[in-house]
Amino acid sequence: MQEKIKAVKNNVWIGMAIGVLAPLMPGLLVWYLMQHVKALQHADLLLIGCVAINAFLMNYFFKINKENIGRGILSMTFLWAFAFFFYKVL
Repeated sequence: MQEKIKAVKNNVWIGMAIGVLAPLMPGLLVWYLMQHVKALQHADLLLIGCVAINAFLMNYFFKINKENIGRGILSMTFLWAFAFFFYKVL
């Protein structure tokens, strides 16, 4: 598995795609649970946990010297954080 990850081209666009998709998948599950489980209706911090996945991925790609992928993930992390901020404010 690590060979496949190391074979990925060091590109910011790939990092941005990873940064969008990685929190989106568990985020949809969390959103569904928040809508259908009464005890989780006000558990908005679960959404922050989905965004935190990007921090772990970013750290991993920086460690294996894929800086451009890490930068793409970082930029998407900021966009997800702004989206959460606007969700909480509005």
